[in-house]
Amino acid sequence: MFLHRYGERVLVVLIFAMSLTLFPENGTASNLSTAKERPLYVGKFSDGTLDGWESKTFDGKTVYTFITDPTSEKKRKILKASSHNTASGLFQELRIDLKKTPWIHWSWKTEQLFSNTDENKKSGDDFVARLYIIIDGGIFFWNSRTLNYVWSSSHQTGETWPNPYTSRAIILAVESGNTKLGQWQHYKHNVREDFRRLIGKDIRYIDAIAIMTDSDDSGQKATTYYGDIFFTSD
Repeated sequence: MFLHRYGERVLVVLIFAMSLTLFPENGTASNLSTAKERPLYVGKFSDGTLDGWESKTFDGKTVYTFITDPTSEKKRKILKASSHNTASGLFQELRIDLKKTPWIHWSWKTEQLFSNTDENKKSGDDFVARLYIIIDGGIFFWNSRTLNYVWSSSHQTGETWPNPYTSRAIILAVESGNTKLGQWQHYKHNVREDFRRLIGKDIRYIDAIAIMTDSDDSGQKATTYYGDIFFTSD
């Protein structure tokens, strides 16, 4: 069966997209991006909700739970991911118009990195924090593309490389190293520009996003916290 070991890991890069084949191409879903003025929240974790998100398990289950952020005076909720030799993620189907809202904002914090891993090889394709941007290939799921924003344990910030399971997924290290462990890191990226730069195509629509903390290839542990995720026009 295709979705055996190879398929499970390609799911991290492609199978999320396989589950999108029923998503309406005309973008009539309720969370379609239409507004330029206000942020378009796709992950309102500070409300303690996973509305719209689904779980996908590949090799053992990473545990995602809500806790109260001890550093927040307002006692906001954050999403905690705990992985020990496991790989499962959360994804949400949604059609985002990058012409209207190309900027994605997110935040995360992690407690430790992996040691002695080679992220260019399948044996080291683990990340304490990942955010996937997914373009659905429809019934031809192998035409799907993903952009992975990661906290890298071995690459330098700003480096990019193809996922070792499929060249149709590009990985971008937005963070690396140990100096910022235990501290919230906030990011803002122009997804449309990143696709132009990294795959040489002008992508107007994306079809899903996903997050994952995984350690199944390295057999190590990771604890990461995710904050809200939203899109804006600028």
